[in-house]
Amino acid sequence: MSDSRDAPVVAVEGLSKHFGNVVAVDDLSFTVARGEVCGLLGPNGAGKTTSLRVLMGLERPSRGSVRLFGEPVRAGSPQLARVGAMVEQAAFVPHLSGLLNLKLWWEADGSRWGRADLDGALAVAGLGDAVHRTVRTYSQGMKQRLGFARLLLGRPELLVLDEPTNGLDPGEIREVRELIGRLTEHGSTVLLSSHHLSEVEQTCTNVVVMNYGRLISQGTVSELIGSSGSVYIEVDDRERARTVLEAIDGVRTVHLQGDGLTVDTTAGRRSDLNAALVRAGLQVETIMPTQRLEDAFLDLLDARNTPGAPIGATS
Repeated sequence: MSDSRDAPVVAVEGLSKHFGNVVAVDDLSFTVARGEVCGLLGPNGAGKTTSLRVLMGLERPSRGSVRLFGEPVRAGSPQLARVGAMVEQAAFVPHLSGLLNLKLWWEADGSRWGRADLDGALAVAGLGDAVHRTVRTYSQGMKQRLGFARLLLGRPELLVLDEPTNGLDPGEIREVRELIGRLTEHGSTVLLSSHHLSEVEQTCTNVVVMNYGRLISQGTVSELIGSSGSVYIEVDDRERARTVLEAIDGVRTVHLQGDGLTVDTTAGRRSDLNAALVRAGLQVETIMPTQRLEDAFLDLLDARNTPGAPIGATS
């Protein structure tokens, strides 16, 4: 077994998935390291759900490979026992209690109920006494939390979540965000797809951006926010800094603003701007993005939105 603690929890390499003439995923590669909360972003039809289904052994790849904990994934792979997945909407028997739903699901494959981590799952999901009520009395947010509790019964090392806040109101979205925070405190790695970019910005440490089934960008949230759009910089000599910055590839405009400068970029990272200024002998006091994740996401799609093979409705 090649399950090194240094190996990525998720490693996708050259993944392609075709449905007839429809290309749902096209030469996709990315990794998720242990302890990350990674957001898989992209518009409808980008290939997010298909990628997650291949990752979980629910679809066979047309080309490429997917590894979990250093091992190849296929249907029935033993590595999948270390994963909790919510790729479809969580469904329960409405006239039974939340607790009985959990018990029946756990025992469905012959597992002993006494081996389930019930206390840990309920502590993270935060259902309280509601677990003894019938599911038909639950709000959508409570059903989602029960779905999380179900995933956590087996103490998974990786959580794979497809649109976990879909259909929830703002209060319920906040509850799920806090729940994901508790998951990471317990040492779990999380890979989630989402359309709620503000929630991804607050929840995730890393992001993978897809469009037309292809990788557009990946990195930390702060790197993505700083990779394009507007950056605010304060230095000891604004006029010299302006000359240096205007000569950098990818810099569109440089404007004086307050005590600093605002730099509009089409490519590159804040660290690249910082390095150029330092090389020029300037002292950088402040460098920070002035945009949010949604702005960076839309900038990336505008800059690299080149359609390839026909994409169907698969998301």
